Amino acid sequence: MKIISWNTNGLRATVKQGNFIPLFAFNNPDIVCLQETKCEPDQLDENTRNLKGYNSYFSHSKNKKGYSGVAIYSKIKPKKVTGLGITKFDDEGRTLVAYYKDFVLINCYFPNGGGGPERLKYKLDFYDAFLKFIEKLRKNKYKIIFCGDVNTAHEEIDLARPKENSENTGFLPVEREWLDEVIAHGYVDTFRHFYPTKKDVYTYWDQKTRARDRNVGWRIDYFFVSPSLVKNLKKSTVLSDYSGSDHCPILLEIKLS
Repeated sequence: MKIISWNTNGLRATVKQGNFIPLFAFNNPDIVCLQETKCEPDQLDENTRNLKGYNSYFSHSKNKKGYSGVAIYSKIKPKKVTGLGITKFDDEGRTLVAYYKDFVLINCYFPNGGGGPERLKYKLDFYDAFLKFIEKLRKNKYKIIFCGDVNTAHEEIDLARPKENSENTGFLPVEREWLDEVIAHGYVDTFRHFYPTKKDVYTYWDQKTRARDRNVGWRIDYFFVSPSLVKNLKKSTVLSDYSGSDHCPILLEIKLS
């Protein structure tokens, strides 16, 4: 099974630029998880909203148009698709939880901690609620895959300029400690599972400074799996050559029935 995760930084712009269909055509994914779609389903054309061969699901911000938003396109129809079940988080359209026969897939656009102390607190509260949510799933015997833009680089190896960003959101100790906690609970960063020491691999670059041209980036997009799925992992890679956003897609191959 091939799963792709991508922060599109605006799905309508991605479609307009011609970068939406090729993602499916070139990779033939079973599931695609998009973040920061910045739209509601009725703002999309019919071909995008109901892509041939896929079941599509959307969550959008209830209170702020053109903000946040996630989508899942899946060849396999999930048994059900929900949010986190917490109003203050679901109202920002950040999470889709798809329940399949043998696993649960969570597509999540985690909050950015910029914009002042209130937003950092919101981000950390979201982090805590998310970990409690997936741990509850695990206690109920679900195998878990979660993916998306986590908005935090975990280790110094995961960004080009760690020292310069040590006091900036996205690399604050308190944000990184949450990823430590996720891993301490047994969840596996699939890219680091295959490439524990690989450097200069990033998934986000600042567009204003043309940072992508110089590969001055951050690895803030992840696939994590619960311990029971580690043996099923086949491949985890970064599609760094694919354009159309300030993020690039990431791809997971995993053996699942």
